[in-house]
Amino acid sequence: MEFGLPRGVRDFLPSEMIRREYVINVIKNIFECYGFEPLDTPAFENFEILAAKCGPEVKEQIYYFKDKSGRELGLRFDLTVPLARVIAMNPNFIKPFKRYCISKVWRYEEPQKGRWREFYQADIDIVGSESMLADAECVACVIDVFKKLGFDDFYVRINNRKLLDALLIDLKVPKEKVVDVFRVVDKTEKVGIDGVRNELMKMGLKEKSVNEIISIIKINGDIGVLKKIEAKNELIKEAMDELVQFTRFMEMFGMKDYIKIDLSLTRGLDYYTSIVFEVTYKKYNKSIAGGGRYNNLIKIYRGQDIPATGISIGVERVIEIMEEEKMFNLPKTTTQIFVAPVSNDVMDKALKIAQILRKTGKKVETELMNRNLKQQLDYCNKKGIEKVLIVGKKDLENGEVTLRNLKDGKETKVKIEKICEIL
Repeated sequence: MEFGLPRGVRDFLPSEMIRREYVINVIKNIFECYGFEPLDTPAFENFEILAAKCGPEVKEQIYYFKDKSGRELGLRFDLTVPLARVIAMNPNFIKPFKRYCISKVWRYEEPQKGRWREFYQADIDIVGSESMLADAECVACVIDVFKKLGFDDFYVRINNRKLLDALLIDLKVPKEKVVDVFRVVDKTEKVGIDGVRNELMKMGLKEKSVNEIISIIKINGDIGVLKKIEAKNELIKEAMDELVQFTRFMEMFGMKDYIKIDLSLTRGLDYYTSIVFEVTYKKYNKSIAGGGRYNNLIKIYRGQDIPATGISIGVERVIEIMEEEKMFNLPKTTTQIFVAPVSNDVMDKALKIAQILRKTGKKVETELMNRNLKQQLDYCNKKGIEKVLIVGKKDLENGEVTLRNLKDGKETKVKIEKICEIL
């Protein structure tokens, strides 16, 4: 048998998991500071649930299979669609319903740096509120996450999809081409304005229409840039009012300086209906979080409009950047103390000391390989365990053990009854 992994998936060894768990715990703690509560859903769903409103590109990326009874199933490709299904099945949740989910999703796409077929997302969503305050709170929460993780070189691009919707209606763009226009515009950062222009022309749009689309998506800056847009109809006025409200709420959170209007931002998924946002890390020009309002998604499953908004953090990309920027300052191991018996005849006492420490919440290892003291200390050095409690016969006769700090080599005699207090 040749050992190997399927394409696009990875093993995470303990040193890597320590970093991942740290990032996930920081995210979780900030989410809970904002009142979001945990929720999880199955790894796979009925295929029709996943395919209902994801768009053809993502639909092609769904891991699809049939079970032994012939039912069509798929691995979840994000955490938002399963949430919409949960809300549709439980319409009597207290509103607003605020949930977070930090879990794996799967997409069958070409593996590359920063992109995997199995990866973690960390989502927050607010269901039941139409106010732009809900959108602003989601963005403010994620800004606090990145600040806590040590990021200082990022900004939040925002837009309202209604602006482009209104323009396309005004330009009489055929309804069947509207979604395709959104997808092309969303590639602006990747292919540039000229690339977008070429793709729009290939779609058969008139040159005058393409020029008007380009003139809109080139607009970016602070909230003042909206003055460049003529409020030709109620939909444009509504879109601009929502952006102004959102910005005002971000100012109340003390985070207005992170916000940048960018009318080329549309987000790739079809279920967004209004304001959208994306967090960009400046140095690498990479998106590290994104989301928006999706007021119509739950309606697909229940036939009832329920407003909702949310944002998702790309955990893999965040960890990748933190590693490249050497932002981690974590121990190599989770073990805090190693209890080292000098000989087998003190093993009983060593295990009792280990248990006492564990009951106080300390993370403790003890000897399992019948090694001598030197070998045990070598093991601790290799693993990065800094503190060792050496349990020897002579020390025990005096009611003591020896505490050795492997980082600086210092040793201290410690009375057994004071171990917990000193550690």
